[in-house]
Amino acid sequence: MNLESMEVTGTEDLAEARSQLENHAWNLEAAVQDHLALRDTPPPSPQPSSSLQNDLDHNEWQALGSSGGNERDAGGGFRLANGRRDLDEESEVEDGMHRQDNNAHRGGILSSLVRGSFFSWGYYFLTLPLRLTFSSLSSLFFFVYRIVYPYPRRLTDPLGDVLSFIGEYEAEYGIHHPAFFQGSYSQALSHAKVELKFLLVYLHCADHQDTPEFCRKTLSDASLVEYINSTMVFWGCSVTTAEGYRVSQALRENAYPFLALIVLRDGRMTVVGRLEGPSLPEKLKPQLQNLVRDNEAHLVVARAERQERELTAALRLQQDEDYQESLRADQEKERKRQLEREEVERKELEEKQKFEEQQRQKDNIRRLKVELVDRIPQEPDEGSEGVVHIVVKLPQGTRLERRFLNSHSLSSLYYYIFCHPDSPDRFQVTTNFPRQVVPCEPTEANPEPPTFKEFNLPPRSMLFVSDLDA
Repeated sequence: MNLESMEVTGTEDLAEARSQLENHAWNLEAAVQDHLALRDTPPPSPQPSSSLQNDLDHNEWQALGSSGGNERDAGGGFRLANGRRDLDEESEVEDGMHRQDNNAHRGGILSSLVRGSFFSWGYYFLTLPLRLTFSSLSSLFFFVYRIVYPYPRRLTDPLGDVLSFIGEYEAEYGIHHPAFFQGSYSQALSHAKVELKFLLVYLHCADHQDTPEFCRKTLSDASLVEYINSTMVFWGCSVTTAEGYRVSQALRENAYPFLALIVLRDGRMTVVGRLEGPSLPEKLKPQLQNLVRDNEAHLVVARAERQERELTAALRLQQDEDYQESLRADQEKERKRQLEREEVERKELEEKQKFEEQQRQKDNIRRLKVELVDRIPQEPDEGSEGVVHIVVKLPQGTRLERRFLNSHSLSSLYYYIFCHPDSPDRFQVTTNFPRQVVPCEPTEANPEPPTFKEFNLPPRSMLFVSDLDA
């Protein structure tokens, strides 16, 4: 059973295949359907009583075709496929397992000793060493064989199988047929689930006697083709390919032609109808219409739930956008306030630095006024030769009078005015008429100002001081 499960599902891990079977109580079909996302019911619980089993079968298995019986009619009517079918198959699987266990038990040592005669006992003990040796060697041989030649890796191309089938079908029966979904079975399931459509699965068996007539008459009927194309997704594949065989093992068909109608129900893709055997288009179309009508409510519910989810997502997205917009506006306001605070702090810092610089300059000027006093030459006596009498008028009206020798540098005049308490920190000395700037301040460009004589100041001159910072 493990190998059969691995063959159907494509699982290469023996432990994983065994785990899937154990999770579904060794129900092969339930494990395969759950692996291929066909069932919407949980794994089957332990086997119920026979009376409950009969009630379940009676309540759930019913014909959806025109015959009205509990089994498919001769014309191939649809029937309901659901989780109750798993219960019957599970019972068959468990009964088979119990029979195997009983057979193995009957073949055991104690059973043979109890039933057998004296002759059989002797035969058993005589052949026991040989059988044990043969069993051990066989196990060892197969163990070594599988190490050297492991199970081959199954390389399949589901899409290639489907496209190959479509090409062969159209070459044999023409292009007048429902539009095949060009993708794997899993892709068809996903597409039907996303688009919220019915999925009609067709399993093709080219060797079956009813297949040619079904393909030429039923599947090529214009009315049926139009209905299938407008209502559902149509997928088909040949059971002779790996993809078609895998799907056939999952759907467990019993006859051909085979159709299965699958729809999204309670969040899972579920088989809601099956057609096994030939059917005419005038009979097949009403059956499909009845199935669609009976199960349309599941799609309506799914559409409503999806619309609700989309509306909720749209509202959440709108709320997120409004929140982000409000957050951006708050951040912009905070950024502007931060810029304003930074601008105020910058101006305060500039004013502070400017004030500190002015204070340093004033302190430096006060220090210079004290230091430069020593550079003022001694005032000559009145009437001495080469004496120049200078009258200086300060900006605030203070008059200063001082005598200098005409051989003194004009820097002496600058130091005299600069060291006076009422003198501006930065000033310029000019004559009255004609107005002329007296170059008395030592600078980098003029470190040695001219003398009074070189500047041609009259013996008695009146000079004016202009405040350069005013």
